[in-house]
Amino acid sequence: MVKHQPLQVYERQLCLSCLTGIYGCRWKRYQRSHDDSTKWECSWFLLLCCSFLLLLVWSYFWLEARNDYNEFNWLLYNRSAVWKDGTVPILTTTLTGLTYTAFLMILALCHIALGQQLNLYWIHKIVVLAILLTTITGVVSIDDFWQDEWDIVIISLQFTGPFLHIGALAAVTALGWFIAGQVLRVERSRLQVVTLVIYVSVLLVLYLVPIFISSPCIMDRSKLGPRPAVIGRRGAPMLAPEHTIMSFSKALQQKVTALEADVTISLDGVPFLMRDRTLRRTTNVDKMFPGRQDHDASFFNWTEIRSLSAGLWFLRDDPYWTVQYMSEKDRKRTANQTVCSLAELLRLAARTNRSVIFSLRRPPPQHPRHQLWVSDALKVIQRSSILPEQVMWTPDWYRKKVRAAVPLLQQTSDEKLPVAELKERGISTLTLHYSQARAQDIRQFSGSNVSVNVYPVNEPWLYSLMWCSGVQSVSSDAPHILKKVPNPIWIMSADEYGLIWITSDLISVAIVIGIFIFQKWKMSGMRSYNPEQIMLSAVVRRPSRDVNFMKEKLIFSEINNGIGSTDELSMYTGNGLDVYARDDIMMPALHASKL
Repeated sequence: MVKHQPLQVYERQLCLSCLTGIYGCRWKRYQRSHDDSTKWECSWFLLLCCSFLLLLVWSYFWLEARNDYNEFNWLLYNRSAVWKDGTVPILTTTLTGLTYTAFLMILALCHIALGQQLNLYWIHKIVVLAILLTTITGVVSIDDFWQDEWDIVIISLQFTGPFLHIGALAAVTALGWFIAGQVLRVERSRLQVVTLVIYVSVLLVLYLVPIFISSPCIMDRSKLGPRPAVIGRRGAPMLAPEHTIMSFSKALQQKVTALEADVTISLDGVPFLMRDRTLRRTTNVDKMFPGRQDHDASFFNWTEIRSLSAGLWFLRDDPYWTVQYMSEKDRKRTANQTVCSLAELLRLAARTNRSVIFSLRRPPPQHPRHQLWVSDALKVIQRSSILPEQVMWTPDWYRKKVRAAVPLLQQTSDEKLPVAELKERGISTLTLHYSQARAQDIRQFSGSNVSVNVYPVNEPWLYSLMWCSGVQSVSSDAPHILKKVPNPIWIMSADEYGLIWITSDLISVAIVIGIFIFQKWKMSGMRSYNPEQIMLSAVVRRPSRDVNFMKEKLIFSEINNGIGSTDELSMYTGNGLDVYARDDIMMPALHASKL
């Protein structure tokens, strides 16, 4: 028997054509297909999801690591001996990859919502695979090269956790539309059950995850301590060359309470300010003393060091992208900067009534001042006009000797020790990296009259978090940015956060239940129709539109027991074809004949 199915009528659907064309390069074959996507294409969809989620985490890492971009570039410099901003290519490729995968994800979800088969174009597959492999390589490289920076992610979650929870809850709730469309289909499969179980499990985890969110900023406003003092770390290195008088002057203009520096001893026993072991990065030593640019900075005498320019490199490398905002006067002043000595820094601090905190680097064993480096620094302090209590002494070497020589020095340590040991050593201030500054430890130290200074703090969000944690001061490369933070970015009580949490969960539950009920009702009205009738009915309801007709191929089937049943014939008689007759559209009748 030969069965002739009726002609199918399809609208020209521009949006659907664009979706299938961009995603799978199917610009004309966009007719609605109810066949399931192949396992191969489903695997590529999962790979696309993994790439997108991994890039999302990678982007979040670099967004929060902005606080330490200069540290990253400094580490690159120590490896390559060439100064360059390594964050620019990373951020560019990350943003491009995230945009690309997010766009493909949206197209894929639209395919699922419209019932289209997933058929990712081969060029997209290559690019998605390349993005995934590149991101994995980047994660592994950072874990090897900059492993300590992962701490910034955990710390930042204390600040962004409540907002990330609401964002994730909104995204997963919206995803319920697509999940309901797949789970409530007429056909039942094990995959549908697994999908529903996974979705419900993720929702339950999101509903309960605030139990584990702990943030110093979730507190009563009445318990918020005073605003942490800001210390100019190497001055204001974003505004002027680090460790120069100009840099410290810029920091003082931003109302810093103290100045921080790294001190090295010269060949003739003069303490001077230098972070690196060599003079290559921050001076023109390669031009002034060719062949000695890789020598330790402490093997230069003070006369040689003083002859170097400490500002030209800043204009040339523009490490913070701030040179373009400098006035012509500041540029000329920058070009004339020289290496600063510890004595000059102390004089500036005494004149402006500011404190000084510095770390002292010991010269190599073959250096003539290897055993006298502490004495050299103490002599400069004693000879300067600064008050001893305004100097914070950090090195642990010969601390008893230092306390005996200058009793009024503020003893400071960068080692996290028990309170009892700190008291025994006479240490009144701790200088800690932000990764070590936990809120409960800070409260414990503060209760024992031990001040806590945290470094480096360059971003407002980290400054707000440290403020809520109760630190007394922070060391910053960006005092001009922190100056604009008069209050924590956000602070709320536990009751306020609990109300937001429960309200968000209840709204999500209501929306998800509503989505499933609506999808169930929508699909229950479609189960008595075949796909062709759905398309034909859509056209009948809009007779004024231009319609293109396409003949469907004849489907041949052999029936061994004679003519088909009456049920088989009746499926074409009551499906609305008489409507087309009224519109003068010719439709073929059903014929059945014995072969």
